[in-house]
Amino acid sequence: MTIPVLTDTHCHIDAYDNPLTVLDDAHTAGVHVVAVTEDPGKYRLLRTRLGRRDDVDVALGFHPLRVGDASPHDLARFLRLLPQATWIGEIGLDFSRIGVATRKQQLRVFDAILADSQVRSRPVTVHSRAAERETITRLAQAQVPAILHWYTGPLAAVDDALAAGLWFSINPAMVRSKKSGPLLQRLPRERVLLESDGPFARSGNRSAVPSDLVGTLDHLARLWGISTSEARRTIAQNLLRLHTYDDEPLAD
Repeated sequence: MTIPVLTDTHCHIDAYDNPLTVLDDAHTAGVHVVAVTEDPGKYRLLRTRLGRRDDVDVALGFHPLRVGDASPHDLARFLRLLPQATWIGEIGLDFSRIGVATRKQQLRVFDAILADSQVRSRPVTVHSRAAERETITRLAQAQVPAILHWYTGPLAAVDDALAAGLWFSINPAMVRSKKSGPLLQRLPRERVLLESDGPFARSGNRSAVPSDLVGTLDHLARLWGISTSEARRTIAQNLLRLHTYDDEPLAD
């Protein structure tokens, strides 16, 4: 039986000192990497740098914390590049202390991106720090079945996210965090995907890397009371369903 490949749906591969080594290690561990970017310029540079590799997809991003310094040309460039992107991310909203000053600009850019119908035909990984309800509401209105990356918002909003057809990606730092425990208990396994968010997330005393997803999978298998192989199949099926945009209700 073929072992399903794991997918790291959110990794800042260009932020590592040795991105090609990280990708090689991920490939050896059976992990496919989605390399998110923070603006259209970085997307084009990373695609050029990585070339044609089967083990990585470069995602077209426009990070909310980049929006304040961006020009209208950057948004136009993002929308112009959409047809060639296989993944979208990192996009979203950030109303934390460091992002709230650009709230209006973020909402304008996020709404403009979600208004483009092409976004509904690609997997999307979304940032929502301190703006969870606004993010979920906009994704629901746009009918974009996105992945909420490293969700830290109120548990009360999780049901709204699930009702909107959204997914949640879990990283190595989350499975070690007591704060994330209630979220992991609440999520139906059919809505869970994996991420490293490396190198910004931590795995123990070092930066997380995509190959750490193997350990994250083991933790989720124990939480769900199933074998690691069954958990791997579940995660792989979830990603397939995301790609096919099956928006029918999921069993809890």
